Amino acid sequence: MTEIRLVDVTMRDGNQSLWGATGLNTAHMLQAAALTEACGFRAIDFTSSSHMAVAVRYFQNNPWERLRRMSAAMPTTPLQFITTGLRFIAWQQADPEFMRLVYRALQANGVGRFVLLDPMHEVPAVIEAARLVKEEGNAEVMAALTFTLSEIHTDQFYANFARAVGQSPNIDLFYIKDPAGLLSMDRARTLVPAVKAAIGNRPLEIHAHTTVGQGMLASLEAARLGISAIHVGVGPGGDGSSLPEANRMVANLEEAGFSVGVDKAALKRLTTYWQSVALAEGLPPGTPQNFDASFLRHQIAGGVMTTIARQLDELGLSDRMGAVIEETGQVRADLGFPIMVTPFPQMVMTQALFNVIGERRYAQVSDQVIRYCMGKFGKPTSPIDSKVLATIMDRPRSRELEKEPTFPALGDLRRQFGYHMPDEEFLLRAVMPAEQVDAMLAAGRSRGTYSPKAAPIISLLRKLAAKPDARDIVIERGSFRLALHAGASL
Repeated sequence: MTEIRLVDVTMRDGNQSLWGATGLNTAHMLQAAALTEACGFRAIDFTSSSHMAVAVRYFQNNPWERLRRMSAAMPTTPLQFITTGLRFIAWQQADPEFMRLVYRALQANGVGRFVLLDPMHEVPAVIEAARLVKEEGNAEVMAALTFTLSEIHTDQFYANFARAVGQSPNIDLFYIKDPAGLLSMDRARTLVPAVKAAIGNRPLEIHAHTTVGQGMLASLEAARLGISAIHVGVGPGGDGSSLPEANRMVANLEEAGFSVGVDKAALKRLTTYWQSVALAEGLPPGTPQNFDASFLRHQIAGGVMTTIARQLDELGLSDRMGAVIEETGQVRADLGFPIMVTPFPQMVMTQALFNVIGERRYAQVSDQVIRYCMGKFGKPTSPIDSKVLATIMDRPRSRELEKEPTFPALGDLRRQFGYHMPDEEFLLRAVMPAEQVDAMLAAGRSRGTYSPKAAPIISLLRKLAAKPDARDIVIERGSFRLALHAGASL
């Protein structure tokens, strides 16, 4: 009986897809650590540079401390870090020596597996990043084949990319990453064998979102075709725009004749925990989605669609939404079919909005689209339409952005922040506002425990404490009496 392993995405991709990356803090995660470790997952999709920034900005949680404590609590389950090439928090491509320091610090603090995702599928960029990771530690390196639908993203395209990247001895395994949930069972039947033939005996995993209801079926079909692991979300962290829900995936795999490398009793306990967290914190659970054929055409993520709809409503142009959706497909083709994964969905649809409400197409262009056309996000997979490129570049703002500074060299940053600053603090200060890092450091060590039952009470007390007239608060129920007095000390 063939065994399939599971990779748990609840804390990173589930949190991001369903709760905007701000649903879970360090305490939520640490309380789940022992429960997660007991499940026997192949790995945990744990963090990214953007998630590290969220930890600092929204929670004043030290992301390095979070990694250390989670790694210590989960010694046998690799923590995974996903990165879009040579970038760390900032949108600009960083100095390779700066990224070397990033990879060294991440591995020193507990990252055991890296996903290298280049949205443009630039082979040299992935190979260079893999080399730097391996030179700074012994973590696994997984190359991402980011799936999308376009006239150029064929099975042969992905097979050729995998074969080229696979020439590097620093790539340990691969995965098909379907961030928009576009992969159908029929396409899996041709794509998976093509990729497996290109990568030889190296493992291939699948990460298929359930945004339009296809992720579960595509993952099951991939299992039949030789996938080694399937990425899932646990309980409320699965389904919806996240990944297939873990318990249902286990049941479906077993029904199909596979054994699943997970402790089902431990998985049930972990599911109960995340359900209680979601209920206590008001986090809407992912729900199974109906199939939406129009999504295969426009590929617009739900969050971006909601934002554009709100903007049109504020302008009194709600009736133009259909035109914006139609224009999104044309803009994507004009720009060489960028994969609709961060930051490109917002970039493409915003440009479509400008084109629809403006006096002519590309009369108004965002800085990010200009930077994209300059190649600052990498080389577009397919050439940008020459007329569109000329229109975008022939404007004063384009000439201004051509002169903007590049990411500073590591040596220059060291001189700026001081040679004796600890690496972890230095890496955050180099790419984040100083006041946010200051606030994180001032907050001190993050809470390490969390009680879902106590969460509503704590939330209420915080709201009451924020009221300037709430000087004395007394709560009585039966024989229970709690008195809080402003300025009182114990």
